[in-house]
Amino acid sequence: MDVMGDKATLLETGRFVQSAEFAQSADLGQSSDRDETGEAAEEARLRLAVEAGEVEAMSVLGAMLLRRGDLDAAEPYLRGATTAGDRAAANNLGVLLHQRGYAEDAAGWWRIAAVAGSAAAAHALGRHHRERGDEPAAEYWLRQSAEQGHALGAYALADLLEHRGDGGAEQWMRAAAERGHREAAYRLARALDRRTMPEADGDNGVGVAVGVGGSTEGEAEQWYRQAAARGHRRAALHLGAILEKRGELKEAGRWYLTSAKDGEARAACALGFLLRDAGDTGSAAVWWLRAAQDGDGNAANALGALHAERGETQTAERWYRAAMDAGDDNGAYNLGLLCAEQGRTAQAEQWYRRAAYAGHREAANALAILLLQGGDATGAEPWFSKAAEAGSVDAAFNLGILYAGRGTQQEDAAALRWYERAAAAGHTEAALQIGIARLRDGDEREAERHLRCAAGGGSAEAAYRLAAVLDARRPATPAHELGEHVHEKTECEEWYERAASQGHRRAQVRVGMLAADRGDVVEAARWYRAAAEAGSRNGAFNLGLLLAREGSEPEAAVWWTRAADAGHGRAALRLALVYARRGELAEGQRWADRAVSLGPAEVSERAARLRDALRQELSA
Repeated sequence: MDVMGDKATLLETGRFVQSAEFAQSADLGQSSDRDETGEAAEEARLRLAVEAGEVEAMSVLGAMLLRRGDLDAAEPYLRGATTAGDRAAANNLGVLLHQRGYAEDAAGWWRIAAVAGSAAAAHALGRHHRERGDEPAAEYWLRQSAEQGHALGAYALADLLEHRGDGGAEQWMRAAAERGHREAAYRLARALDRRTMPEADGDNGVGVAVGVGGSTEGEAEQWYRQAAARGHRRAALHLGAILEKRGELKEAGRWYLTSAKDGEARAACALGFLLRDAGDTGSAAVWWLRAAQDGDGNAANALGALHAERGETQTAERWYRAAMDAGDDNGAYNLGLLCAEQGRTAQAEQWYRRAAYAGHREAANALAILLLQGGDATGAEPWFSKAAEAGSVDAAFNLGILYAGRGTQQEDAAALRWYERAAAAGHTEAALQIGIARLRDGDEREAERHLRCAAGGGSAEAAYRLAAVLDARRPATPAHELGEHVHEKTECEEWYERAASQGHRRAQVRVGMLAADRGDVVEAARWYRAAAEAGSRNGAFNLGLLLAREGSEPEAAVWWTRAADAGHGRAALRLALVYARRGELAEGQRWADRAVSLGPAEVSERAARLRDALRQELSA
């Protein structure tokens, strides 16, 4: 049974029950507001009043001694005041007897006080009945206490009703919160939070729900704030998470710090992430260490990652193991990653399996990739499936690749389904694969939609293919009889340029061609050169053409040689012509032979004629 109706309240604040008759209880109940000298003087005054026969002084003195833990001295004063009809004394006598282990005797005195109108005694009596499993009696007395405005009674009644699934629980939880009960405020906030968003493990490193949108979120924040201001460390943690999500990092950090200093490991962990993001890894490590030593697996993982980044693999492994021992499956997954980076494939597979069997979806995906790399596609498929079904976007995409590689119509359809699932979750490459498939099927409209998604997500290949689709729709440029044509950049050019700027070689060549078409030789040369230097044979060939037209045939021959060596037939033919004009007939014949073998057909035909002519010239 809770002392004075709520043991936690007594231990944390030192407050005693306040009742209508107990006028001095507010003073006596706040020991922090009175030094030892003042309390001794008050005790002496009360003793004189008791000797003078004052019942109220007898009750207050008994309560003071009870609070001090001097039960033997307190009992006669409380009994005397109770006999004289003081209901606060009857309530406190019940507390004293409960502390001595006489629960039934305590309940008798609480009943007397409760019948006399003591809300505190009704609360204590209700708690007594609940502990004994008599819920109807518990509800009766708790309701009596709550209806008299007793915060602890309202909270206990709400807790009982919530346990039974009664819809009236929130009303009383709110009543207790409004009367300053911090746990009620916290639980009310949690209930409001759960209406907007389920419990999450999130990216905030806190592992708490953070509601989104609407008045419910604002009300939840209000109650978290009230509870946190009264020293509730979990409320401070949740308030910090809400503020962090909203971008108010400075205030979020203050609440995390408050909670962490009160011993909340998750707040210490979250504070560490906040400091890391601000660039202070040293301070972050201090708080992660504190949280990890208190058993927070997330903080242990963060420490492991920090040491892994520094190359301190043994220390990293130790913290990952600590995370695993704390029940965090990420520890096993991170151990797998660490082993994989070191080339310890067998150990990596072992840790991936451990995490995957525990339901870690990314570990299941990593395990499948490891098996696939080892040639075990049959063993990889079920792990990809398990991870994808659990919500891993990467696994859904990988499963699509696995099915697509088998080449049958049925498997292609299955691949497309998984690509669509991954694309719906924002996977850029999956959207690209759907776009390619739709283009292949002739569904240009649907292809464009997916290519736009992929290109918008940063895929250079998607941007190039989207540009090509739009390019094919462009009307022919009208001939202008008078005046100079002012070029306006089209959407397809913008997509080509976006792909080109990301290093897409074919896009770079295309941008160069478009620039050449409008007479911008410098811009064309820039893009051709970028593509050629990245290994594009078409880029090298076109750069050679541009240079030749500008009169730099020797430099053009250098780029044509690079293109021809990469298998470009037209470049080989150009080189044959260059050497023929120079009179280097043998070299010209050699490049003509190369052009014949490289093609395409038109080039092969022309190169054959040139080769034969050079051969005749050489034999003449």
